[in-house]
Amino acid sequence: MADLSNRRRAPGEKPVINEEFQPSFPDKIVKSIESVSVEKTEKKPPDIRVLQEGVRLFRMGRWENAVRVLLRIDAEDFSVGEQAELAYYLGLCCTKLERYDDAILHLEQVVALGFDPLRVYQCRLTLAYIYVSTGRARMAEFELKRLQHSGFESAPLYNTLAYASYTQKKYQDAIDFYERALDLDRDNATALNSMGYILADTGIDPLRGLRFCRKALDYKPDNAAYLDSLGWAYYKCGELPEARTLLRRAMELAPKEKEIKEHYKIVNGRSA
Repeated sequence: MADLSNRRRAPGEKPVINEEFQPSFPDKIVKSIESVSVEKTEKKPPDIRVLQEGVRLFRMGRWENAVRVLLRIDAEDFSVGEQAELAYYLGLCCTKLERYDDAILHLEQVVALGFDPLRVYQCRLTLAYIYVSTGRARMAEFELKRLQHSGFESAPLYNTLAYASYTQKKYQDAIDFYERALDLDRDNATALNSMGYILADTGIDPLRGLRFCRKALDYKPDNAAYLDSLGWAYYKCGELPEARTLLRRAMELAPKEKEIKEHYKIVNGRSA
């Protein structure tokens, strides 16, 4: 996972965002821009086509290009829904580019417009991701608990709450939230990996943590973060040969990852 700060953090992908949420923002949560009606497209074809091109670039992972295209749009004559769509994709692109201040402005605009409850859910979850990623865990909790009290429950939501608790060293709260994520999605690899790491790293229950980490790795056997977590759990259980093997594999896959390097040095008898 990307290095967010010098503080201790759970390994692997950011526990706040799992496979359902971070890479592609899938259609089961996000309505596609292609759903814009023919009537609207005929009414404002130039800017709608530019918006569609920006969305296409976003989905290709070309976020810089997408931002440049989307910022060319004059949204003065856009409907509320179209304005929300534009702000939404600008917010997602800026989040991907780690331009968090800009992302917050765009995402809050979507929330203020309140056009689509699912969009608002997605934006609040993304805002929480930004806040926890930038060390503002309490603000993240505020956003997430508003969602929770509104009746929205999901594994990503509880993963984010768990990570916010973890960054504040509220380890038992983090474990409880990961358990709630697993109640909703028992195969959620982010929750399995992150909870396993916390249980092992803190010494709360290293053997149970080992089992969770092993299960997470079963889903993604070539994930460097999960290899690191499982290797560290083996180390915490006193199983050095297994720890060294797994951490060596993690190092081969992610040689620049700071925390993996630290773990690798420790299990091989060198200071971190």
